[in-house]
Amino acid sequence: MNVQLFIPCFVDQLYPDTAFNMIKVLEKAGCTVSYNTAQTCCGQPAFNAGFWDEAKSVCTKFIKDFSGSDCIVAPSASCVGFVRNYYSKLFENSSLHNEVKDLGKRVFEFSEFMLDILKVEDVGATLNGKATYHDSCAGLRECKIKEEPRRLLSHVKGLELTEMNDVETCCGFGGTFAVKFESISVAMGEQKVENALATGADYLISTDHSCLMHLQGYIKQKGYNLQTMHLADVLASGY
Repeated sequence: MNVQLFIPCFVDQLYPDTAFNMIKVLEKAGCTVSYNTAQTCCGQPAFNAGFWDEAKSVCTKFIKDFSGSDCIVAPSASCVGFVRNYYSKLFENSSLHNEVKDLGKRVFEFSEFMLDILKVEDVGATLNGKATYHDSCAGLRECKIKEEPRRLLSHVKGLELTEMNDVETCCGFGGTFAVKFESISVAMGEQKVENALATGADYLISTDHSCLMHLQGYIKQKGYNLQTMHLADVLASGY
């Protein structure tokens, strides 16, 4: 299967290894992966900040960059959820209406693509230790992802997965929410990290680096022995 990669801004700038690890896993699963170097942002930051006209310009470019019929895979439920659920609002009754509908059917978060499209659960990964999984708000509520990452993690040799309390509660990042409401955001991050630590986990895993970046900041500040890992990094481990 031919697959186009969509690499979100923060993965491109801060966590490029995750993008390369996703390619590693997809190619091992038999995909031919391509990357359009002209791609930029999906437009979510501007949209969420209320700058809809500016967001529409960025989104129009995204639609053109990812034209065609190939599936589009991204290591971010947040960005995928935005394209699926909010492009239709920006381009309602426009000349791009049908292209947006088609795009929404072709864009997938990494774990759901592995399970729902490729039908692959075991990629042969190995990671020794205990882990707990964080449901990102976008993954859970916008992409309806719950079991997919857990099923993939259940096949990682040497990894023991334990559910934390209040697993579906927001971590407190929320993009600009973390800046505008810092004290609330930190308190929510604290609760999430403490719940993860209570499981005895060595690793805190998620589909979204945005959440993990926020939580890692709190973990580092406290000096806790807990490592955050993106799902793609876990699945690329040990081979």
